[in-house]
Amino acid sequence: MKYYNVGKIVNTHGVRGEVRVLATTDFINERFAPGTTLYLQEEKEPLALEIEKARQHKGFILVKFRGYDNINDVEKFRDHELMVSAEDQQPLEDGQYYYHQIIGLNVETMDGQQLGKIKEILSPGANDVWVVERPDKNDLLLPVIDDVIKDVDLAAKVVKVELMEGLE
Repeated sequence: MKYYNVGKIVNTHGVRGEVRVLATTDFINERFAPGTTLYLQEEKEPLALEIEKARQHKGFILVKFRGYDNINDVEKFRDHELMVSAEDQQPLEDGQYYYHQIIGLNVETMDGQQLGKIKEILSPGANDVWVVERPDKNDLLLPVIDDVIKDVDLAAKVVKVELMEGLE
């Protein structure tokens, strides 16, 4: 089964088994809803954990897992990734993509000039920034806006872009 990260447990919270999660998903309400199953990244098989309750607190999500009622039960979860199975991913609207769909795509200009491959996605503010690894050049930072990103073809694994002045 394939899994995708939705957050990272950064610490425990209190003594009743809550953990502090730094969410890395746009679907916070769906992913951390009571009754939802998330998977803890472990060395062997991922550990299935059912969410008993969750709430937002100071930029984090405080999560309590069913059956883990004590700080000693969850201390070992610190610094582990929380994941969702591929089957549990939400369908997206047209023009929206999961990070794993974008990373690795080839980038080319509208006239066919090859620029490189997307190696990373940054989320610094109002829009994402796709980091394009280019051979023998510094990385290219592409803001994900309509003026720059012209077409995303997942089947062909190609992103067509129009470079605005100052991007190169």
